[in-house]
Amino acid sequence: MEDSNKNTGWKHRLHEIIYEADTSEGKLFDVILLVAIIASIILVMLESVESFDAKYHNFLNISEWIITILFSIEYITRIITIKKPFKYIFSFFGIIDLLSTIPKYLSFIIVGSHSLAALRALRLLRVFRILKLARYIGASNKLLVALRASRAKILVFLFFVIILSVILGTVMYMVEGEENGFTSIPRSVYWAIVTLTTVGYGDIAPHTPLGQFIASIIMILGYGIIAIPTGIVTSEMTKSEKNSIETNTQSCPSCLKNNHKENADFCYNCGTQLNP
Repeated sequence: MEDSNKNTGWKHRLHEIIYEADTSEGKLFDVILLVAIIASIILVMLESVESFDAKYHNFLNISEWIITILFSIEYITRIITIKKPFKYIFSFFGIIDLLSTIPKYLSFIIVGSHSLAALRALRLLRVFRILKLARYIGASNKLLVALRASRAKILVFLFFVIILSVILGTVMYMVEGEENGFTSIPRSVYWAIVTLTTVGYGDIAPHTPLGQFIASIIMILGYGIIAIPTGIVTSEMTKSEKNSIETNTQSCPSCLKNNHKENADFCYNCGTQLNP
């Protein structure tokens, strides 16, 4: 019985640190994870620049391995600290965490010059680590609202546009390739920003049917983003803030639901005790 309590104790402690941000350890973990995610995205982007990769290939490779191992440890720890691990494994964030970690390990399996094209595409899956940032949008938004509500809304919107541009730019780099002017991920992200904002300089343009189809969607999406009346968005956000109930960052160890009321003892979704 004593061993069982100890086993539950350390798991509960780890769960608090990894899934919640109410404690100093939890906040520190989130900060370290955010830095690692941003660093990994920068590494992937720099790796796509041939001149930089040729000069610093070993440094980029070692750094990527360190980050991959850290994310692997995080992924395994997230699984063992919850009562129903499959809830996390097959959740949106669980799938994203796995997709952003496995490409480096797949480089051991997929070898040979004939497989380099496939390997290159698999390595680009690492850019999905940027979606791990979605966990922290709510928390950072609350912090920014506390500082200055109006600026927070603008920053969150810009953050969303940047994430969208990075993902779309990476997709176009993979679809079009260097032969069509998309020579690196940063250059492709530049094209995505220019297209999404409907500026359209025309210095880079997709040539493949799939690339042109994606570009058309981005253009329409750009008009949609710009055309949304600021008054409606502001009204909806104000309404949401008025109706919101004070919550904390507690995550249920069973179903992973969060946004529980302050001082809640049980999960509002499955009834599991939050602080055993």
